Amino acid sequence: MISQKSFSSDRQTGTLYIVPTPIGNLEDMTYRAVTVLNEVDHIAAEDTRNTKKLLTHFQISTPLISYHEHNKHTRGPQLLERMQHGETCAVVSDAGMPGISDPGADLVKEAVGAGIPVIPLPGANAALPALAASGLSTEQFFFYGFLPRKKKDRQAELERLDTYRCTLIFYESPHRLKEMLSHLFEHFGHRQAVLARELTKRYEEFLRGTLEELVNWAQENEVRGEFCVLVEGTQEEEVEDKFWWTHLSLVEHVNHYVEKEGMKSKEAIKQTSLDRKLSKRDVYQAYHVNE
Repeated sequence: MISQKSFSSDRQTGTLYIVPTPIGNLEDMTYRAVTVLNEVDHIAAEDTRNTKKLLTHFQISTPLISYHEHNKHTRGPQLLERMQHGETCAVVSDAGMPGISDPGADLVKEAVGAGIPVIPLPGANAALPALAASGLSTEQFFFYGFLPRKKKDRQAELERLDTYRCTLIFYESPHRLKEMLSHLFEHFGHRQAVLARELTKRYEEFLRGTLEELVNWAQENEVRGEFCVLVEGTQEEEVEDKFWWTHLSLVEHVNHYVEKEGMKSKEAIKQTSLDRKLSKRDVYQAYHVNE
């Protein structure tokens, strides 16, 4: 176990600060964030052009160093070395909280591994404001971020999330929103959901309804802006309906489809394999061994 005393006076290394920046409205910048960005030795930015605009607005002249998905393997060790020699660094993303669906997470992990103190600042992000204003349950929630782009991988993740009873939170870009909503509807059916668009900006908008209604909206309107997508969790009865077969043996499961649903054994084996996420071959062998 390692203890980090964030504000110790006898520190031997520099410090990595996690500094959130506004997701749209510049007034969401905190006084503390401005102070830290002014005082650190350098700022690691996902896109130095975007961050330069922010620094200019707040009259911050701290040197910028690019740190992003494509150079993190070379730039990360350089930043760590500088911090190990006593320099302080602030990591920022294009908008919001660094490290959340963001390459800054790798720099944080490496700093922790190297014994460099990591100090987070609270501030702007999209997920929690969207959840708070969604009207969905806030007692428990699961933040996923961006779903996989490949259909097969996305399908596997949605199947895994299908039984979660908490509110689900996703991020999605405008050019993939229609496809993403269609996949959510295919897997989750007529659940309540919310689209939070352009949070904190002039055209901030919340769209609340069933997943089917949101699919129709996306198909009928021009989709613009960055989206936070929230979906209500599954209900207990949905879980029971979906996994009605849990008390059955594999053979009994197949026989249910044969005897109660009138399926042929080949069809019943296929459906059982889908229900249990097993290969058809394994189900076939287990079923016929017990004949």
